[in-house]
Amino acid sequence: MPTPRLAAGAHGRDIPPTAGLPLRWNDLLPGGPADLEARIASWLGAPALQLECSGTASLVVSLLTLARRSPRKTVILPAYTCPLVALAVHHCGLRLKLCDLAPGHFDLDPAALEAACDNDTLAIVVTHLAGRVADTGAALRCAARCGAAVIEDAAQALGARRNGRSVGLDGDIGFFSLAAGKGLSIYEGGLLLARDPALRDELRATSARTVGSRPGWEARRSLELLAYALLYGPRGMRLAYGNPQRAALRAGDPVRAAGDDFPLDIPIHRVGRWRRGVGARAARRLPAFLDDARERAQSRLVRLQGLPGIRVMRDTAGGDGVWPFFMLLLPDARARQRALDRLWGAGLGVGPLFVHTLPDYDYLRPIVADTPVPHARDFAARALSITNSHWLDDERFETICKTLAS
Repeated sequence: MPTPRLAAGAHGRDIPPTAGLPLRWNDLLPGGPADLEARIASWLGAPALQLECSGTASLVVSLLTLARRSPRKTVILPAYTCPLVALAVHHCGLRLKLCDLAPGHFDLDPAALEAACDNDTLAIVVTHLAGRVADTGAALRCAARCGAAVIEDAAQALGARRNGRSVGLDGDIGFFSLAAGKGLSIYEGGLLLARDPALRDELRATSARTVGSRPGWEARRSLELLAYALLYGPRGMRLAYGNPQRAALRAGDPVRAAGDDFPLDIPIHRVGRWRRGVGARAARRLPAFLDDARERAQSRLVRLQGLPGIRVMRDTAGGDGVWPFFMLLLPDARARQRALDRLWGAGLGVGPLFVHTLPDYDYLRPIVADTPVPHARDFAARALSITNSHWLDDERFETICKTLAS
């Protein structure tokens, strides 16, 4: 018999699962600045950025650009990552190959990666998961040996740095997400960067050639952004997020509850001026917002790291990540499931990051081969995320900690 779940959402409140920057009413005014990419690039100290309609679209543009450079067809992905990454590879007509993770970590396993690379490897994708800075060293070494490119998936890590430099600049291409709940959001959006000026020109050319204006999609995203601005907070999240999540859990559908169910078709279109202006205005507050989240995380890490048998994922050497949420590893799958039985759906911003490894999603089986990835499956079975939202007060945070400790 499952452990009773904690009461959902005290006083009609659900804490967002991530620490996203709330929008203000004046962000939404028309006629905003159109220099979103320039503002973020200046803050990151990075070369020119390229705005796309989502992080997934950014990856599609990246892969199509690399595919024009080479006859190679294989893209190596971490076996535990967002399903949208696999869908992007499939969208581009490329072959997907999974790489196992290092034991007890989200980094790629160096030995497995070495074995996976060959003369058909077009790109290796490294993921900076949960705002943590991943180790890119193994991917860079393998890519240099076999002539592949390295793509840094920093969808959850805008503002993270390694040795003072923005993530995304170790490899050939990097991208960030501006989706709902991210540090900076225009509801859906993505930012591409590349060190090499010639490659940046090619990325822009690919986008100009393949990304069209789809007014219907942009109108939809604009309405969704307005709704997001209105509802992104503890009371609105109960309606928009918490209640649908609890309905999915009652129906026994954890994939839907986690938001891991994505359509196979990827919408790709131009971002309109209004959403660009909303992002540019909000971006002025982003550095201070991330600093506050980092300070809050550091104070709460002490409590989390003191919980028996629980490991909090940290940055690799030289990394200074961002803190949208905490990613924990529990001692075993049974302990993680007991925690989910109590906390998932309780409105406290606790749940799995991704429910499965890529080969274990039913809807991905036509495009993702069943691959022996034992370390990734172990990680997926033990991983738990806890929001670092400023709306999670000390009392509710302590409720989470006591539940995990029990």
